[in-house]
Amino acid sequence: MLLHGQVALVTGGSRGIGRAIALALAANGARVALNYVRGAEAAEAVAAEIAARGGEAVALQADVGDFQAAEGLVAAVEGRFGRLDILVNNAGVTRDTLLLRMKESDWDDVIRTNLKGAFNCARAAARLMLRQRYGRIINISSVAAFFAHPGQANYAAAKAGIVGFTRALARELGSRGITVNAVAPGFITTDMTDVLPEAFKEEVRAHIPAGRFGTPEDVAQAVLFLASPASGYVTGHTLVVDGGLTA
Repeated sequence: MLLHGQVALVTGGSRGIGRAIALALAANGARVALNYVRGAEAAEAVAAEIAARGGEAVALQADVGDFQAAEGLVAAVEGRFGRLDILVNNAGVTRDTLLLRMKESDWDDVIRTNLKGAFNCARAAARLMLRQRYGRIINISSVAAFFAHPGQANYAAAKAGIVGFTRALARELGSRGITVNAVAPGFITTDMTDVLPEAFKEEVRAHIPAGRFGTPEDVAQAVLFLASPASGYVTGHTLVVDGGLTA
């Protein structure tokens, strides 16, 4: 298996893209820690699904936007598994609204979880990875970093920040056997997108050369590549998974 003996932490791992990533990593041999902030039942269900398939997983609650909670989360992973090889910063929230209607809390909540959460977890994980002289940090960005819709100033800023953060961190950690990359999904079918108006979804689909929306599994396979030994000479890169939407 590609990841036999390795340990992965997936933030926001209880549903959608995070769930698919956790399942893909586990299917390829990784022991997986699933982080969630709410929805313990969903996280435990993913862990149970991994166990039923012969893997090993644990669900860990923590608000990654809180600096000390993120440090505690990484410490809990080390305490359970003894190491951490793969960090997937997937946790994210949206608070879409036009700028003049956007409350300060709408801005702060998105930046806190989507961008600061990645910093918090990466900083804590890097300490372990530097001792190991090996690691894979994969940050989930979005095509919104390059191609945003009105009403997404907070989300686009956070996801563009992830791209810059990824490149800077790759420079810092590359000499110690740690790669840092990002995945930027396009329009992916999840609970978050299911509630969008059908007319809007049809308009978006018409601009996707692949002719379909992506699935969480499409994103998970990209993450799997970046988590694997096969990507050892890839760092500081943002892999866009959007069916050609931004081409």
